[in-house]
Amino acid sequence: MDEIFDFLPEKRDFFEFQKDLKTKKAVDRNIEIIREAVNRITNYKNAKIQIQSARQIIGTRNRITHEYDNISDEVIWTIVIRELPKLKEEIIKLRE
Repeated sequence: MDEIFDFLPEKRDFFEFQKDLKTKKAVDRNIEIIREAVNRITNYKNAKIQIQSARQIIGTRNRITHEYDNISDEVIWTIVIRELPKLKEEIIKLRE
């Protein structure tokens, strides 16, 4: 997650993001990686670890991978700005 925020300029600007193909591709790829990590965490040795947004994360990754022409920049931006900070907070709490 931190890597995604490192890719973005300090001033979070959707229109700048939308114009930057390299950043968009890097963010998409990192969302795929996050999905794999969430999947592993929630299935780790039957640990029954709960992540509130796990289902949405997995679904989004599948859309990015299999329906890449059907996912909008707005959806990715919303995930990055609204959902990833919540997920990060949740993961930090799980590690405590």
